[in-house]
Amino acid sequence: MTSTFRIAPSILSADFARLGEEVENVIAAGADVIHFDVMDNHYVPNLTIGPVVCEAIRPRTKAPIDVHLMVKPVDAIVPMFAKAGADIISFHPEASEHIDRTLSLIRDNGCKAGLVFNPATPLHYLDHVMDKLDLILVMSVNPGFGGQKFIGEALVKIADIRQRIDRHVARGGQPIWLEVDGGVKVDNIRAIAEAGADTFVAGSAIFGARGADGSYRDVVAALRGQLEPLRRAA
Repeated sequence: MTSTFRIAPSILSADFARLGEEVENVIAAGADVIHFDVMDNHYVPNLTIGPVVCEAIRPRTKAPIDVHLMVKPVDAIVPMFAKAGADIISFHPEASEHIDRTLSLIRDNGCKAGLVFNPATPLHYLDHVMDKLDLILVMSVNPGFGGQKFIGEALVKIADIRQRIDRHVARGGQPIWLEVDGGVKVDNIRAIAEAGADTFVAGSAIFGARGADGSYRDVVAALRGQLEPLRRAA
């Protein structure tokens, strides 16, 4: 069990009319990472935001910007987001013709590299690229839209990946974040952490819970409060 947990608000659920302020507010509330969902209306049935928006919010925070590319093909857009200020770039194995090459491309552009698994995507894609990974993202909903319900079977996949990461690190490999995105809320974040996750993407659960004082401190504190007993026990 890790002693380090990270809360990563997904700005897909933020108020886009005041996005820079929203980014500042969630970090001030105690969040650790800004999660940035990119959808292309091809790989997934939705269209969201691109490198220009990433570049616009980069000056508003020193927190890592974690870009999740739900696009196909993926290689051409990687350098654009690296230049725009992304710290982490992850993609779906189905979106790349050569996964090892795409992971190397991300790192060559100065970013940390991640691989994303949809609910029904098998984990064999990890077999020969663990040394190229800084993050593994488990989708606990089908990608494309915010506000979906957590798919319970994801807990099995999270536990499997945690074992893979632990074996990799025990053999002298680099640490790898295990991130979960989709339906993460106060009432299930502890179970997700107990399965092995250390980084938690929450969209509507955070941005839909602004406090009476206008801040997100209460909801971020509630999420972190569910994790605190595990952190102390680690």
